[in-house]
Amino acid sequence: MDNVVDENKVNQVVELGKGYELPLLLFAGFRTLIDRLHAELARQGHPEVRPAHGFAMQAVGTAGSTASEVGRRLGVSKQAAGKTVDRLVALGYAERADDPSDARRKIVRLTPRGLDVLARSASVFDELRAEWARTLGEPELRALEEALRTVVPDAFRLDAAGWLGGL
Repeated sequence: MDNVVDENKVNQVVELGKGYELPLLLFAGFRTLIDRLHAELARQGHPEVRPAHGFAMQAVGTAGSTASEVGRRLGVSKQAAGKTVDRLVALGYAERADDPSDARRKIVRLTPRGLDVLARSASVFDELRAEWARTLGEPELRALEEALRTVVPDAFRLDAAGWLGGL
């Protein structure tokens, strides 16, 4: 069997119930939510923030962390994490500060602007979920969420951006 792509069917789910449909539908749902989030964040004054930045800001956390810790949490090299942190600093979403427990280390902390974009993201995700609940029905959406919790490991991983090549 040849491994070819039908040019007329690219980017389309073509056969219902096939194994490859599930990851495509899950990814399309994820992509739809993320694209809508970033359009709204841009409208609210954060046009430069990208999906990889959101993962990185989650990895920094509200308490701050080192670039090495950010890299480990994202599943990327220290150098890749450092570049992403540099970008967050340049955009005003993060800052580097001396580590009070070790003068040789720098801690990355979110700035008020970084905390603002995370708070806005949470609010937008709540709005998007409510929209899905209106479209699907609240019981159906809760059933979908519960079904996904059943098959997804307990720990949420932040390394999606690195795994997808986004960092």
